[in-house]
Parts: sequence; C-alpha cells; structure tokens
Amino acid sequence: MKSPHRTIVSALLFAALLTPTLHGQQVASPDEVLEDKGYVTPPGEIADMVLAPRYLNATLDEVSPDRSRFLHEVADGPVTLVRFSKPFDELGGVFIDHAANRHRNLTIRSGVGIRLISAEDGSATDVEVPAGARISNATWSPDGSRVAFYVHTSDATRIAVAEASSGRSRTLSTRPVLATMVTGFEWTADGREIATVLVPEGRAARPQTPAIPTGPQVKRTEDGENMLRTYASLMATPHDEALLEWHATGQLAVIDVESGRVMEIGDPAMITSFDFAPTGSHARVEVMRKPFSYVVPVRSFGHVEEVWDRAGTALVVLEETPTQTGLDGNLPSAPGVGGSEDEPERRELAWREDGSGLTFLQSEAVEEDDADEPPRPGEDRPEPTDRVMLWVAPFDEASLSVVHESEEKVDAHRFSEDHGLLFLTYRPEGGDRGGAEPSGWVREVAIDLADPATQHVLAEYRADDFYASPGMLLEARGSVPRLGRRFGNADSRAPIVETSEDGRYAYFYGAEYDEDPMRSSPRNYLDRVEIRTGDVERIFEADNDGRSERIVSVLDVERRSFVVSSETPTEVPQSYRVDGDDRRRLTDNVDHTPQMTAAPRRRFTVERPDGFRFLVNVTLPPGYEDGTRLPAMFWFYPREYTDQESYDERGRTYDKNAFPSFGTRSMEYLVQLGYAVVEPDAPIVGKSGQMNDNYEHDLRNNLAAVIDELDRREIIDRQRLGIGGHSYGSFSTANAMVHTPFFKAGIAGDGNFNRTLTPLMFQSERRIFWEAKDTYTRMSPFFYANEMTGALLIYHGLQDQNVGTAPDHAPRMFHALNGLGKEASMYLYPYEDHGPASRATLLDLWGRWTAWLDLHLKDGEGRPITLP
Repeated sequence: MKSPHRTIVSALLFAALLTPTLHGQQVASPDEVLEDKGYVTPPGEIADMVLAPRYLNATLDEVSPDRSRFLHEVADGPVTLVRFSKPFDELGGVFIDHAANRHRNLTIRSGVGIRLISAEDGSATDVEVPAGARISNATWSPDGSRVAFYVHTSDATRIAVAEASSGRSRTLSTRPVLATMVTGFEWTADGREIATVLVPEGRAARPQTPAIPTGPQVKRTEDGENMLRTYASLMATPHDEALLEWHATGQLAVIDVESGRVMEIGDPAMITSFDFAPTGSHARVEVMRKPFSYVVPVRSFGHVEEVWDRAGTALVVLEETPTQTGLDGNLPSAPGVGGSEDEPERRELAWREDGSGLTFLQSEAVEEDDADEPPRPGEDRPEPTDRVMLWVAPFDEASLSVVHESEEKVDAHRFSEDHGLLFLTYRPEGGDRGGAEPSGWVREVAIDLADPATQHVLAEYRADDFYASPGMLLEARGSVPRLGRRFGNADSRAPIVETSEDGRYAYFYGAEYDEDPMRSSPRNYLDRVEIRTGDVERIFEADNDGRSERIVSVLDVERRSFVVSSETPTEVPQSYRVDGDDRRRLTDNVDHTPQMTAAPRRRFTVERPDGFRFLVNVTLPPGYEDGTRLPAMFWFYPREYTDQESYDERGRTYDKNAFPSFGTRSMEYLVQLGYAVVEPDAPIVGKSGQMNDNYEHDLRNNLAAVIDELDRREIIDRQRLGIGGHSYGSFSTANAMVHTPFFKAGIAGDGNFNRTLTPLMFQSERRIFWEAKDTYTRMSPFFYANEMTGALLIYHGLQDQNVGTAPDHAPRMFHALNGLGKEASMYLYPYEDHGPASRATLLDLWGRWTAWLDLHLKDGEGRPITLP
C-alpha cells in the first residue's frame, strides 16, 4: 500500500538535500526523481558505466580477403534523441526514415568512422568520412584493396569507396540509394562494380495522408483456422498500402567503381532482396507481390524470387510464396514465429563461387502413384535419393545437371576452392523444443568429384554426444556466411571449405568442453584432418589455464598464422597475431569499467525441494566482506526444460575465464551503490509442451531456494529484496510479486501481464488458450494484481514490435494497480522498441531504477540523484 508516512519523510529529505550543483543542475530525493516529467539522469558513477565507450575496443575478426588488414567500424555510443526522434513511417513492422529513403535502423544504428588495422603490426588507418555524415555497411572489395560503405546524410544515403592503403575515399555516384527494404549492397566478384537499389528517376511524390478518411479500417477472416501471434504493427488502410509500395519500389542497378557510371537492370520493382552471381551476369532477385495484408507484418507478404539477366529479364521463377497468413500450416516468418514446415523444392540454393551457376540440394521426386500406394507388409518404402545439382544459364530444364547423388538425406553441402572436392554433412533429423537432441550419427564426408563413388569420412559422432563433436569445417576467408533471405541483399554464395594448397587436408575449428565447466574452461582448437585417411593432427590449441583464448581470424592456415583473442576475468580481451611460437599484440583495448572488473562474484548451485538443481550468479560491491548482509536486486528470465539433463546441457559452454561483459543495461552496476545483484536461472520443468503447467509452482520454489541459500551464506538482507526483468523476465517479475511475499520492489520492462491477450500461443507454449485456460490465467499476473505485495515500476517502449508485448500492457496493469491501492510507477518511452536504445532513455531509466530501489530497499537513504 502507499505510505503517507514515507511520502512525508521523503519530502523532508528532499528539502534537506535539494541544493544547486555544478552546471546548473540539482540533486533530488528519490520521490522527486520518480515524479519528474522530464528526462533524468542517475548517479554519476552509474552514468559513467552506462555510457562507457566500449565500442572503441576492437576484435579483429573482419579480415580483408588478402588477409593484410582488419576492418573496424567506429561507433559513438547510444543514439541521441535528435536522430532517434526523426520522423518515420511505420508500415507493418517496417520503420522508414522517409526523408532519407532508408530503413530507420540505418539512421539510428550507424557509426561515425572506419578504421583499417594492419594485420602485421596493429597500426591503424582512418578512412575519410564526409563531415557530419554517418556511416554503415563497410565491406571489403574482393581483393581487399578497397572498402565500400554507406554514407548517411539527413536527406539521402549514398555509397562511397575508400582505398585501403591510404583511407582516401570518394562518393561512388550522386544518385541516392533506396535502402528501405534492401539495406545493403554487394561487390561483383571482379571488384569492378557494386550492385545496389537506387531511388528511381522521375519518382512520384510521397503519398500524403488523406485529409478526409476514405473509409473504415477493414479486416475479414478467411476460411480455416488462422493461428497468428499478436503483432504490434500492421498495415491498416489503403494509404498504408500506397506508402509501402512507394517506399519499396526501387531501381536495381550496378555502378562502375572507376567511372561511377550507373547501369540500370530491369524496371523499378518492389525489390526485397538481390544476390548477384560471381560473374555479375545474373542475379537472384526477390520482389514483393500484392495483395498486401492487414493481418500479418510486411515481412510475411507474398513474394516471387527469380533469376534476372543484366537486361532485367526474368529467366526463371525460383520460388513463389503467397502471403503467409497462417492458413494450412503456412505460418508467418515474423519475429517470434517459425515459418512453414513444408520442405522447399530446392535446399541450400546458392551461387557457386567459380561462376558456373547455381548449386542446390534436391530430393528425387517420388512418383505420385507410388507415393499414394502404401508399402507391402514388412516392406519399407525407400527414401528418395538426395542430389547435389548444378543449374547453369539460361536456367531452363535442359540446363540442370546432377553433380552427385546420395542415398542419404544431406544436411549441408560445400566445395573446395577449385570445386574438385564436395563436402557433405549427414545429420539425423529430430529433436524437440524441450531440449532433447536428435539421436543417430553425424558424418562429415569429402568426395573427390573425379571419383564420386568414394566417400572419405572426415568425422563421425553421435548427434546427442555434445562432447564428441569435432567442431566445424573451417571455411575459406572470402566465403561470406549466408544471412537471412528477407529484407536485405543476403549474399548466398556456396561456402568454400579451407583446404591445404595440395588439397590433401581440411581443417576443423572447435572447442573441447568439460562436463564440469567450473573444473575446466573450454579449450579452443584447430585440427588438420587428412581427407583420404581421416587422420587428425592438432595444429593449434588455446590456453585455458586461467585464460580464455579463441581464434578470431585465420591469416595463413598452412603456416599456422592466426589472430587470437585472449582475455582473463581481470584482463580485457586483446587480439594477438600468432605465428608459430611468436605472438604480437595488435590491439590496445581498454577496460572502461575497472570498478566492475574488481567486483567480487559468486557462482553456485542451489537445490529446490523437489531436488532440481540450478545455478545462481551473484555480483557484490568491490571490497565486499563475507558475512555482510546487503539489500539485493534479483534480475532473471525463466526458461523451460523437460528434465535435469536438458537444463544441465545449457551450461556446458560456460567459460569461467572470460572477461566480464557489460552493456548499457547491465544490472550489475547496482553493486556500485551497495546492492548485491543476484542473477538466478529460473527453470520451469515439465513434460514437453506442458512445462507451463508448473510455471507458478516452479517460479515460487526457484526463488525461495535462492533466497534461503543467500540467507544461509549471509549475503542478503531478506527484508530488503527487489526483483526485475525485461520482456519475459518482466512478465515473470510481476508473477513473482503476486505469487510470493519476498520482494519489496520490482522493475518490469517491455512485458506482458495478461496471457489471455496472446491467446494463440506464446513463448514456448504451443497450446492455445481454449486448450489450456487454467494455465493461461494462472500465468497472468493481471488476474492476481490484488495480491501484489511490493511496489512495481513498469517501463515500456511505445514502438515495441516484439510479438506478444504490445505497449498497452503497461497502462492496463498500472490502471489495475492504481485502482487497487498498490504502489506503482509507469514510464512510457517515445520511439523506443523492445528494449531502450537512446542515450536519454537509458539514463532516465537508470535514474528512476536507482531512485525506486533507494526508496523501497534503502528507505530513501541512497545517493541523491541529479536532475537536469
């Protein structure tokens, strides 16, 4: 309940503390901070850690194709409100900076510079960047002699190219890029051209919102059960449709790097992805298709993928996908939702690096009559043959050929650089959401295409034996990892496996893990395997004796030249060039929060009354003396498991020798104000698909077991406990405060408080509300708001796009708590998505968090907080 006595005491304290400070600022009591209508800031030591320039530190993993330099984009910290509040169009989950014709992320998540770091000695060359511009998407040319990058100004985005040797740069073309749907560009393999999407010439003006409504917002159901999540941002009107088409319609083009000459390819279209062949003669192009939908986000709209020639002529349709509305099992591929379970006709479709055409996996078609006829008693129908295919121009049926046939289902395929060797991965299918792994054997094999009947086994191990994995085949530098297909020009060239110059050896990169990670940390390694015999030789093994090391770049695998990142719990990661026994440090990274590095840490296991064991991490104030009881802040995020084994598997990769990592929202900063910060695992355990039936029970027992153990260790004052979390942790924070009596204060961010408003599944729950009403309602803290035992601070971003955490959850929960006489505060942040990003919001949150905890866990006796 709200305390009049506390309000009087706080007011008196405020009167005593409110005094002018430097720069015209004032200090204020917690109550005054919490009631302030402007942006506030936290105590100085917290602000310093939130804004610490960690982004200046470099990890040398963006090596040039010639392996002589590394690329490091230089950031400048959290985005300012000036950029963050720049007007944008919100269209079905796509946010567009309409003044600059680019996706909003390119405006708010861009950097200020590019640094090229020598692989020889670590010396740096800064790339010229136009004054006042921001940059992103820095990309090496195929030979490593140049770097291309986006230059963002307030009204346009263009591409610039810099010489790697000098850093001198020039704008490639005066024509602006259309970076709304396709948010990147790519070099052609010869480095002579850059492919991109441009703003069409003669483009019409941006459609304006009608002064008078043209009609109501309209939605109708379709035949069938449409199992959709609750999306935060959907198209709603014909004007939205007109805006989307205008923003999406761009001109595919290639720009000559030397002359800047633009060659347009085809007519303007709603291009959402493109990927040029290494020769530059053809491109895979994905175009969004009408009709648009008002029930799913834009990323789920229908599209067609085609192969175009340089004239823009569509030679073949690779895939046609209707709008994914959820009917017939065709689930949207939006965040939080898996896509269709139907297997595509062509798997791992990609351009071959040798320029010969498209490579893909394809199962031999089963004749329809045979498929319909059941097998005879005692007879198993054979699985269809899997094939590695090559498809060359002009991409008709006559242009298809079989590279290799396999009687087993192939999981992945790759080639050697000369394409004489084919590498296949066979992996058993299966596994479930509860953490169970598929059983059966994984095999990595190599096939000499001159002798395709012989398979050379490079590695073989059981899929469910985590500790037996040999790692993964090392891919050659210059082979770009494949990215997601939608909304970006994802380079999908077939990966090239690194082999020795004579083609005799391949390499496996991985880590050895101990069953008890507290006994021995992971050990990173690189193995050389002889292709024809399978013999293995270890050519690099990292130090794991009090130190964590890993290869981040391979310079020359045959000469055993690598770049290794090395760190300890007290030493910030640095990159070293390793040539045999010789080591040279290439970076001069800085520990920007040494006060946090010095903070004592505890990691231990607790046991619930039902015997289930789980881990707890505790961070304590620097100089902490054992036996000192502290106010404590719990920060957590529950996860679901089927049993003890599936939980234990999750912790196998823990590295006790790693340097502690902090960000702008690391709750551990509270130790600087005298709190213990407790981060417990929170396992929810049950039968697969039914874990949530135990949610309330396990939540209560988890927290009780942790509190009892911390009390036994004399770490906490159990009368001064707070709890908090973000997203599902926010939801669980509210549940903890209505189902247990342990916590005096809570912090809940970007959460959901009423599961009946997400009735068609949530998180890992796959039953719908009408199949599990009791579970949905028991898990909804809104229904138990009258039982809340502590004070709850709620914060939420007003542009939250996460599935299931719509911003209206916050005011509805606050309204209920206010009506019930419970103590609560609510802060809604303009323009923020699912997690605060702007500098002003981050500092404001920390200012209010610290005030909230000081008020409720320290009775207002904490450090004064600064008001602007």
